[in-house]
Amino acid sequence: MILKEFLDGAGTEKNLAELILFFSREARSVKKGFLSTARKSPADEKTQNMYGEEQMPLDKYADEIFISGLRKTRLARYIATEEQETIIEVGNPKSEFGVVIDPLDGSSLIDVNLCVGSIIGIYPGHVLEMGAKMVAAMYILYGPLTTLTYTAGKGVHEFVLDETDEFFLKQQDIKIPDGKIYAPGALRRDYLPAHARFIEGLEAAGYKLRFSGCFVADVHQILHKGGVFTYPGFKNKENGKLRLLYEANPMGKIIREAGGAISNGYTDILDITPKSIGEITPIYIGGLKEIAMIEKFMTHG
Repeated sequence: MILKEFLDGAGTEKNLAELILFFSREARSVKKGFLSTARKSPADEKTQNMYGEEQMPLDKYADEIFISGLRKTRLARYIATEEQETIIEVGNPKSEFGVVIDPLDGSSLIDVNLCVGSIIGIYPGHVLEMGAKMVAAMYILYGPLTTLTYTAGKGVHEFVLDETDEFFLKQQDIKIPDGKIYAPGALRRDYLPAHARFIEGLEAAGYKLRFSGCFVADVHQILHKGGVFTYPGFKNKENGKLRLLYEANPMGKIIREAGGAISNGYTDILDITPKSIGEITPIYIGGLKEIAMIEKFMTHG
């Protein structure tokens, strides 16, 4: 079953289904851009985004693909992406949706040909709202296979791009299993005490370390195999590193719908109202057991 048929069968609201299908089409264009930007020299082409982070040519290419497409189709009123300094408002939109986009997560891995992905969250209106108000979230993983995983509040479903250039249903109603994988960001020497004890507890329980440096890829693995991904607050960066709006909220929405949870160590991230589009947060995302464990360490030491 292709994505459009699945959305129709699930009774997805017409404008929302059209927006999800839009991102599935643009993902194909982003994938093709891997080839068109491959010959550009990393040393010559790298720039920086508003956060002082290096951009690869494909970062800017993917950002432009999504923004120009949304402007042209007018499928959303508000657009916020990790590569833009301000929220873009589209004139005369067909709907009031607000979308948040990390156009290319894990782009530092492009030059060594490892997995990268795109992350999207969809709100019923403005994007500076708590993640719990999202009506849908999705990510596209560009790996050996190109997969699209989404939720619109009725389960988490995964599709794979096949040789006909269509996204076909691969797995329906995914539930995060009980597993023992942990993906830890930040340097161990910079861990804060409660987080260090959390990691020690995981290792003592036999959890295996699996960390690629791509948030999408690591959380995708946790979704299918169980465990926890964390990019905590750490020494001199107590507020963490990853973006609340573009990374934490959409992926948290998906994991919650799959029976898991997301936390900043103290509370559910999806219940936090962002103060700005660039807000960062510590992240713990995965199984209920692991999230309860870190909140216990943070609260009780």
